Amino acid sequence: MFRAATKLVKTESEIAKMRVASHIVAECLNYIETLIKPGVTPFELSVAAEEYIKSQGGLAAFKGYKVGRQTFQYAACISLNDAVVHGIPVKVPLKEGDIISFDVGVEKDGWFGDGAWTYAVGPIAPATQKLMDVTREALMLGVAQAKVGGRLFDISAAIQQYCEVHGYGVVRELVGHGIGRHLHEDPQVPNYVPGVSEGFPNLQLLEGMTLAIEPMINLGTSRVKTAKDKWTVLTQDGKPSAHYEHTVVVRRGGGEILTK
Repeated sequence: MFRAATKLVKTESEIAKMRVASHIVAECLNYIETLIKPGVTPFELSVAAEEYIKSQGGLAAFKGYKVGRQTFQYAACISLNDAVVHGIPVKVPLKEGDIISFDVGVEKDGWFGDGAWTYAVGPIAPATQKLMDVTREALMLGVAQAKVGGRLFDISAAIQQYCEVHGYGVVRELVGHGIGRHLHEDPQVPNYVPGVSEGFPNLQLLEGMTLAIEPMINLGTSRVKTAKDKWTVLTQDGKPSAHYEHTVVVRRGGGEILTK
């Protein structure tokens, strides 16, 4: 995805504006969680999210987002089971045993927040629940490393090591990102420690840098493929994937989560 070149460090007044947008993201996710049940369609959830965001004076940041010649038409990316991210909100009802990753961004007064959470639809397989738990815990380990004086790859290493100890695949093709006046800004935030040849800068973390940290972790292989809709990213082996994301400010004691 496109990442805008902009200043990496935000002022406290700018962070305050991001906090408002991010709070709408968090409350939207809380609201959507109450609606998830068998029989509800992802399309209905996307519509509900857009209505909620509008009621709070925000704009659904994903709707109208362009990648090349493609334009995303929905308020949220909703990815089911083996879909990693960027899922189209289809009109097929959820069923018990599904997992659903709900990713939503909000623009408010020219500033952005971004967040995602994975939810179970009724009882799910224990192995899938463990995947969700580990991915969520990995996110928090990454957030803890978003601290002044560290390096960007400290975040990456914390996520990768924790997930790989559990035998999970850490997606390489998709990464977290900076955020602020644009939904996607520099720097890119990989969930693994990249090699030198991959070209990711291991930046020093500075007070006031704003990052969207988002581990995308697969039960099986780390490899992914793109569906025929040209948006949805799927695991190559058809096994489930989990996705959690917070918008975070780099602070001295670790990341301050704005999407609470």
